[in-house]
Amino acid sequence: MTIRAGTPMRLAFIATAVALAAGLACAAHADTIKIGEINSYKVVPAFLMPYRSWNLALDEINAAGGINGNKLEVILRDDNGNPGDTVRVAQELVAREQVKLLFGGYLSNTGLALADYAKQRRIFFLAAEPLTDKIVWQDGNKYKYRLRPSTYMQVAMLVPEAAKLRKKRWALVYPNYEYGQSAVATFKRLLKAAQPNVEFVAEQAMPLGNIDAGAVTQALADAKPDAIFNVLFSADLGKFVREGNTRGLFKNRAVVSLLTGEPDYLDPLGKEAPVGWIVTGYPWYSIDTPENKKFVAAYEAKYHDYPRLGSVVGYTAMMSIANGLKKAGSPDADQLAAAFKGLPVDTPFGPIVYRKQDNQISRRWAPMSA
Repeated sequence: MTIRAGTPMRLAFIATAVALAAGLACAAHADTIKIGEINSYKVVPAFLMPYRSWNLALDEINAAGGINGNKLEVILRDDNGNPGDTVRVAQELVAREQVKLLFGGYLSNTGLALADYAKQRRIFFLAAEPLTDKIVWQDGNKYKYRLRPSTYMQVAMLVPEAAKLRKKRWALVYPNYEYGQSAVATFKRLLKAAQPNVEFVAEQAMPLGNIDAGAVTQALADAKPDAIFNVLFSADLGKFVREGNTRGLFKNRAVVSLLTGEPDYLDPLGKEAPVGWIVTGYPWYSIDTPENKKFVAAYEAKYHDYPRLGSVVGYTAMMSIANGLKKAGSPDADQLAAAFKGLPVDTPFGPIVYRKQDNQISRRWAPMSA
């Protein structure tokens, strides 16, 4: 997707599929299925507050009679963006609250912690947002499914567009944890395969949420790259864009950027939003499909606001759980894990299927020009 001048977010859309859900707490009674939702709400509110649109899906599900005669109840916990806290609150939800399954996760490291907990405890876990490839491959297991496209898939969407730029000297900037490290490694490998003469002249790896934007911007400028690959997001992205604009880092320089076209991260930039970057994202206002229009209307009616990508992820996660429970006939982890294999779900992006071979969603990606 390319950000163009003239509108806050006119993007060439590379749809990213979306995530997992659960709903508002209802009065607990015998025919209620309790679901635990764990996420980093305090750490990344820009994405995760809209993500709570799983409430919208939950309301729709329970208003229609629930699943197999059972109402659904969601009990939420914050993991503080810390894998240790993630496991602690998961244990609390299972032991004290008696939840039957888990969903959520935002950061790759907390998502991996939940996936491992699901394996050890033999409880079903739907990873809504974590992008790490490890959650499917190295650290995958039968009880874990993932909604959003992986880091590899996200990067692979952008590399063909990056290669078309025919820029030789690239600089890289990313958050220094699993997601950022994996994204940069994949970008370098795929771009080198597509354009063998490419050179990577600078790398800046930043602690998540603690970027020294001035120093980073200066280091990138000193390397004199032809183009920049950015993996920063949320508050780090805002600081980087502001400093880069001030110092002229982006002037006459191509930028390819993961996630930046998602309104969760783009809109807070306001007038400082970059123009001309190649990004992934969700232009909710220009997707002219019945599914998206219906979702946008329902979201606006409930929240008096427009949806972000997190909104689609949360809604889709909850609907995925509902479909899985209906097919399984029970919240039993083994039955639910089996039911998710090949499970179809209607989403605001159109139909998706959870693949049998890797417990990951599958759908066609449709680039669109603005």
